[in-house]
Amino acid sequence: MTASATLPLFINAHEDHQVIPRYHVKLVTESRLHYNGERITSARMISDFLQSIGFHEQATEEFHALYMNTKNQVIGTEMISKGTLNASLVHPREVFKGALLANAHSLIIAHNHPSGDVNPSNADKQVTQTLVDAGKLMDVQILDHVIIGSTGSFFSFRDHSLIIS
Repeated sequence: MTASATLPLFINAHEDHQVIPRYHVKLVTESRLHYNGERITSARMISDFLQSIGFHEQATEEFHALYMNTKNQVIGTEMISKGTLNASLVHPREVFKGALLANAHSLIIAHNHPSGDVNPSNADKQVTQTLVDAGKLMDVQILDHVIIGSTGSFFSFRDHSLIIS
């Protein structure tokens, strides 16, 4: 194999070379929320927390992640995606990026249904399973996926045995 046919990593020092960027990655705090530090033990606690920040009042779907420590206390939260009236695009890469930077032990994911109907769609179920599977690969467990309705009602995937540890 000639030098011109080799991969860019192995270009001869006498030939031109490509300059690549060097990155530094860090977690940046955008704002702060009040949280009493309680250990999260139920979907009701998750719902109450999200409603306290107005999650149920949003006119479009939003998908959020709550980052948890080993004691199931919230150590951070991030809006992963802001969607339309009835959809929000979610990809594992975006969900776990912040969790890894925050050194989260586990995650609780949540999104709202502005329609008020908290029953999960087939897409909700598929996304949840994809995220659970990705979390297993990275050893960052998805504890629950909670859907919040506009009236304050909620649906817990864990409570309905749709997420099993």
